[in-house]
Amino acid sequence: MKLTSFLKHIGNDNSGATAVEYGLICSLIVIAMIAAVNGVAEITSNTWDYVVEESVAVMG
Repeated sequence: MKLTSFLKHIGNDNSGATAVEYGLICSLIVIAMIAAVNGVAEITSNTWDYVVEESVAVMG
């Protein structure tokens, strides 16, 4: 319920500067999330590549 009240508060805010600040904060959060997911995806991909290589080596 806190998220909905926060979003209502942002929607009712008439201050342009505050809206710009919230937009910048959201964009920085999204950029950080993309960077984190990209790093995890690379590690996961490398792990699965290793699993495939080892499985092929064991099976002949």
